[in-house]
Amino acid sequence: MQAAIRPSAGRNVVVVGTQWGDEGKGKIVDWLTDHAQGVVRFQGGHNAGHTLVINGRKTALQLIPSGVMRDGVNCYIGNGVVVDPAHMLLEIERIEQLGIDVRSRLFLSEACPLIMPLHVELDRAREALRESSGSGKIGTTGKGIGPAYEDKVARRALRVQDLKHPARFEAKLRELLELHNAQLTSVLRSPAMELQPMLDNTMKAAEQLQPLMADVGYRLHRAHLAGDNLLFEGAQGTLLDIDHGTYPYVTSSNCVAGNAAAGSGVGPGMLHYVLGITKAYTTRVGAGPFPTELDMDTPGGVGHHLSTVGQERGTVTGRARRCGWLDAAALKRSIIINGVSGLCITKLDVLDGLPEIKICIGYKLGSAELDILPLDGDDVAACVPQYETLPGWSETTAGLTNWEQLPHNAKRYLERMQALIGAPIDMVSTGPDRVHTILIRHPYRA
Repeated sequence: MQAAIRPSAGRNVVVVGTQWGDEGKGKIVDWLTDHAQGVVRFQGGHNAGHTLVINGRKTALQLIPSGVMRDGVNCYIGNGVVVDPAHMLLEIERIEQLGIDVRSRLFLSEACPLIMPLHVELDRAREALRESSGSGKIGTTGKGIGPAYEDKVARRALRVQDLKHPARFEAKLRELLELHNAQLTSVLRSPAMELQPMLDNTMKAAEQLQPLMADVGYRLHRAHLAGDNLLFEGAQGTLLDIDHGTYPYVTSSNCVAGNAAAGSGVGPGMLHYVLGITKAYTTRVGAGPFPTELDMDTPGGVGHHLSTVGQERGTVTGRARRCGWLDAAALKRSIIINGVSGLCITKLDVLDGLPEIKICIGYKLGSAELDILPLDGDDVAACVPQYETLPGWSETTAGLTNWEQLPHNAKRYLERMQALIGAPIDMVSTGPDRVHTILIRHPYRA
């Protein structure tokens, strides 16, 4: 039998953070969507924060894929994402106020678990209990992400598809509320949540969400066969991954490239290139071990420089990000886990003017010497970083668009980084605007 002739399939790129998040993924996704017809979110929720600067205008996105800022690009929210209906509608409305069409090109997987107000209350009450008991806060965003994922793996989640069936939704919500109210009142010392306001508000949101519901995995399959280039957009960063990060100071989903398939409903054979986004130094929001962390409070110190020049505050929480030197040993772990094809280095311009720059090339852990980040979070906390020092540069790199324009010592720093972590640098970001980018090898043409 003669095989059916298929159209030429598209090329697909996965974008992931290689550190503890906040690497500048949003800008790079926005830049790459000039070559893509669809952008896919495959994990996390509105605890993610992508800040885009386009023609000098700053826009912060949390749940909607970054491709929404490009005309004609379809945006997909895959089944691996947890969705707060109220927040999603508010974000849609905020983007629409900028004159951008959203609803006609946004597709929401019916299999997405829902974040309800009861999840938010559980999240906040648990963090408050950790703090009051002296065990220490994990540093969640308090948006109900973790509790929603818990209900998913316990097979009791409310899902987007339930919104189409009001009676079924009410019955499942009533059962879920009974379970979680018992914990809120007896363990967490918080008031019980009421059913009716939660039900009424969610059913009202459901009317607007139903036109967006879709079989996202099948749509992506069809788009791929039709020749569309797709971009899979990760949230958070590899070192916050629930399995591979510095547990328990991690997020509640898999942030790594492999989850782009499971979290959107396509096969791994559709993932052709993995772009790892790496900040030219290291930052972390919230609690958890951070071997290369620097003091940010002393004016004139490197940590203070990174924090102020880099404007290091979380997009979602507004919390100050902890800052430190680049950690090549941690990056090596991320390169391996994600199968990174190439790197994009962001915020290189923040290092302008530093007389010297350090790179962590490994650790001492007791009597052992390590060249890669340990898997045990307690071991990470005990690691003593070992540094290599390179000369800095006084010239500015801000806004440069060509490799040859970079100062000699900036190129030397990037080349040394590349050698230490074992992955090629294919892009360098030199500023927040989409045009402030040096392209060495294009992910869609590599």
